[in-house]
Amino acid sequence: MKLRAEQIPAHLQKGLAPVYLISGDEPFQLDQAVGAIRRQAQQQGHTDRQVLHADARFDWHSLGASAANLSLFAEKQLIELRLPTGKPGAEGSKALLAYLDNPPADTVLLIISAKLDKQQQNSKWYRAIDRAGVTVAIWPIEAARLPAWLKQRMALREMQPSEAALQLLVDRVEGNLLAADQELEKLRLLTGGGAIDAEQVASAVADSARYDLFSLVDVTLSGDLGRAQRMLSGLRAEGVEAILVLWALSREIRALAAMAAELETGRPIAAVMQQHRVWDKRKAPVGAALRRYPRAADWQALLRHCRHIDFCIKGQAAGAEWAELLQLTAALAGTPLFESGRATG
Repeated sequence: MKLRAEQIPAHLQKGLAPVYLISGDEPFQLDQAVGAIRRQAQQQGHTDRQVLHADARFDWHSLGASAANLSLFAEKQLIELRLPTGKPGAEGSKALLAYLDNPPADTVLLIISAKLDKQQQNSKWYRAIDRAGVTVAIWPIEAARLPAWLKQRMALREMQPSEAALQLLVDRVEGNLLAADQELEKLRLLTGGGAIDAEQVASAVADSARYDLFSLVDVTLSGDLGRAQRMLSGLRAEGVEAILVLWALSREIRALAAMAAELETGRPIAAVMQQHRVWDKRKAPVGAALRRYPRAADWQALLRHCRHIDFCIKGQAAGAEWAELLQLTAALAGTPLFESGRATG
């Protein structure tokens, strides 16, 4: 049975499944899901907890042995199987299928895995877990869903934010759910709960945004210059090297230049994106960027700006690299800071 992370509390009120698979790469939500299952298991008498790490040298026979080796002092047990790669291999798949063929009545198996791709989700062992128990895929909270997520977390702490307070929170904690939850707890302690306005948020909440390079690229392609500027400032504040930011932007610009050249020959955009393996979630920002700059020459101009920034970083040309990166980001978002900027030349 497939569940979303937010459905786990309601599911646990009805009882425990014999096996759970929690997969994903967003640490806060994954930890919350695992913690909820672990607490429920303990409340229902699964006090014997064993943790197995399925690394490259893991002996998969120990899974069956652990299930059979119940402590003398516990009536039930919880086995946590850590699967860091999400790939159990042939031996692991066989061991999991054997376990699931007849799961022990006094044991809950909790598998904690890295994000699983489509091929892994179609494997026999995954489908067997889905039939016998519960699978939960953890996805990062997208920007559009973050306000609702924050509002729900605040409601748990009996806080009611104003719209302005909620938007300020989004700006301050974007991209880091763990920091967001910590800041909400601090805000509750400082205010005592109840109605929360923007002034209270501004005085209490630190700027905990965690920005990453690939999110910066997609936000910039989408044309959201304000958010892209905040992310660029966040990366700089976190000590990310300018050359890494340039690498991420120039890599994308180079790919878009190739796509634009193919579009100029009359090929449909869907076919071009498919050939270049643009993921479904990235089709909207990539498509927006190609509509903004439909000519390959536009992208070549942006690449020339990238080359200039590279020279600035290496001390071979005059210019402040972060100021130049800001100009490049603005031009890429479709709002050049200067009409005569390099991206339009």
